[in-house]
Amino acid sequence: MTTTATPSARPAPLAAVLRAETRLFLREPGSLFWILVFPTALMTVLGLIPSFREADDALGGRSVIDLYVPVAVLLAMIMAGLQAMPPVLTGYRERGILRRMSATPVRPSALLAAQIVLHGAAALGSAALVVAVGRTAFGVRLPGRAAGYLLALLLAVACVLALGATICALSRTSKVATAAGSVAYLVMMFTAGVWVPVQTMPDLLRRIVEFTPFGAASQALDQAASGHWPGAAHLAVVLVWTAVPATASTRLFRWE
Repeated sequence: MTTTATPSARPAPLAAVLRAETRLFLREPGSLFWILVFPTALMTVLGLIPSFREADDALGGRSVIDLYVPVAVLLAMIMAGLQAMPPVLTGYRERGILRRMSATPVRPSALLAAQIVLHGAAALGSAALVVAVGRTAFGVRLPGRAAGYLLALLLAVACVLALGATICALSRTSKVATAAGSVAYLVMMFTAGVWVPVQTMPDLLRRIVEFTPFGAASQALDQAASGHWPGAAHLAVVLVWTAVPATASTRLFRWE
């Protein structure tokens, strides 16, 4: 006697695609390193510098490593959204995978959603690792406003994924996506404060940087880490930088 699987026993298309994409992602050691390991490794190297662990009155009694925890968190997001995701999605479209999927029960949008979920989760996992290592290895205090920190974190992740999706929509080939992502990556690294923390920039430069997505996100995360609710202006900047690229990518993205 044979039995027929009920529809409820079958995996949902998105879940099946997500599992398949997760397996492929885990086979890419380069992406895993740059998203999950590099931000924490960079923070650890900086934390081993004795002067970076000393409190500085010019920084409000905080140390340089205190400022670099939010920066390392943002670095993981930039890696995931601007470096890792665009070449993958553009490569799928370039090779006709998305077009062929349109003839199957699994819609191409499921693949796009799986990539967004996967890279967003990797960025959040890296952020948790950075905060944990900063706390245990260098005594960096946990965010004083956990809810505000989480809000700023989620907005920043949504923002970088929207920017990455826009690069995918505008790039015809994976090489173009890689080049565009690299340019955006370098710009965003500067505005996030990787080389010079936003809080220590000259006043005019800091005001300009605060209108960029990761300059505003860096300030919002720093405020929440210090025990204050993130400024409404900083959250609004990140929200606008999320909404505009997300709308543009939705209208411009082509499956083939």
